[in-house]
Amino acid sequence: QVQLVESGGGLVQAGGSLRLSCAASARTFSNYYMAWFRQAPGKEREFVAAISWSGASTYYGDSVKGRFTISRDNAKNTVYLQMNSLKPEDTAVYYCAARLNYYSVYVHAYPHWGQGTQVTVSS
Repeated sequence: QVQLVESGGGLVQAGGSLRLSCAASARTFSNYYMAWFRQAPGKEREFVAAISWSGASTYYGDSVKGRFTISRDNAKNTVYLQMNSLKPEDTAVYYCAARLNYYSVYVHAYPHWGQGTQVTVSS
């Protein structure tokens, strides 16, 4: 069983930055592909970014490429999402997710989820 706890959300002005963290309880954290998704009010949950076991490979949704960076520290069982140049349309609840084998952009492919952290970007 993998437990995920996100932190770091908050209110920021457009153009600002935030760094989200996701702490995992799994003893075999380094076996998991980790991802971030987000869900805005009235919208479906969407893929934001994912990272491979070692951190050597990263993947991004089109809307965040060049602005967000995903990284991980396997010694700390933690994955991060550095968000720069934030826009009001980035406002959403951000979720951390984990799965074995390979990354996916599909919500249903991830069996493990955190509770989410709110990010609000004001204009």
